[in-house]
Amino acid sequence: MKIYCSNASPYSTKVRMAAHHAGLAAEAVVVDTNADPAELLAANPLGKIPTLVTDDGLAVYDSRAIMNFIDRQTRGALYPRNAAKRTEVDVLEATADGVCDCLLAIVYERRFRPEEKIHQPWIDRQWQKVERALDHLEANMPRLGKKPNAGHFALAAMLRYIELRFAGKWQRGRPKLKRYLARFEAVFPDFAQFKD
Repeated sequence: MKIYCSNASPYSTKVRMAAHHAGLAAEAVVVDTNADPAELLAANPLGKIPTLVTDDGLAVYDSRAIMNFIDRQTRGALYPRNAAKRTEVDVLEATADGVCDCLLAIVYERRFRPEEKIHQPWIDRQWQKVERALDHLEANMPRLGKKPNAGHFALAAMLRYIELRFAGKWQRGRPKLKRYLARFEAVFPDFAQFKD
């Protein structure tokens, strides 16, 4: 199996960590989506990452679809079977992914627009969403037992990304979130492989 990805992408990091944790062998293939690589477009007409391609050529894309695929392939390695607990994990994953959506909107606004066309009110609006979500997570930190789930992987990937792109801008007043990655690494020691 292959996972087309970018090392900086939080969605790629999430699925790569989850596949590794679940024991699903998948080679990471780093691609530049701006170059429209033929192998990625052949698998995913949207040209987006991450995209997983199985040994028999099945392409699965969107990080949540990949997470669910990994879970089915590994008989429940990422999501609990209990409906209420599953909903908690789904909401945590959606929250972490939603923060990443906002962060990427900010990054792309700054990266792809000429300076005179950057719309600061749009950036401010996205950052307000990030702040609200981080405060919500701080007040409702997920329990992290011995077995990480999909929500834990999403949260770790989001925190890795926000630190990569917005270092020093999110930690104040959020001591639990600041400590989360150290706690996560205690239950997922291979996290160091996914930091770069």
